[in-house]
Amino acid sequence: MSGEPFTLDTNILVYAIDKSAGDRHIVAVEIIEWAVKGRCRLTLQAISEFYSAASRKQMLARQHAADTAKQLLVLFPTVAASASAVGTALALSVAGRASYWDALLVATAAEAGCTTVLTEDMADGSELCGLRLANPFDGPNLSAFARRLLPE
Repeated sequence: MSGEPFTLDTNILVYAIDKSAGDRHIVAVEIIEWAVKGRCRLTLQAISEFYSAASRKQMLARQHAADTAKQLLVLFPTVAASASAVGTALALSVAGRASYWDALLVATAAEAGCTTVLTEDMADGSELCGLRLANPFDGPNLSAFARRLLPE
């Protein structure tokens, strides 16, 4: 399973810098360390949202948040939202299937060939745009599904 391309939602990136998140911080750091070695593709949206959240919530100074975002750009292959992904996200949002921003991240990842989104914010085990939405947190541990997705 670890050969499948996947993406990370913004919340995983934020937990990785938020030491006050306890077990979620530890698991998120583990996910990112493994994701770098795997077939993870980050959306430019997730990196941008990471910078916004980290600096707005003063988790990191703006320059440190920007430097961390730039590191993500180097560490991971990235994908940008296309016009068709925006159209899909608008349709999903209007239909009430997802928030616009969640739908845009998923539609962009789907166009990039991803099969899974690791996220805490969307319905675990459901599908959107043909991608599985999976919560990588199982209490204080990495979920069994996420462990299978990430390389050893």
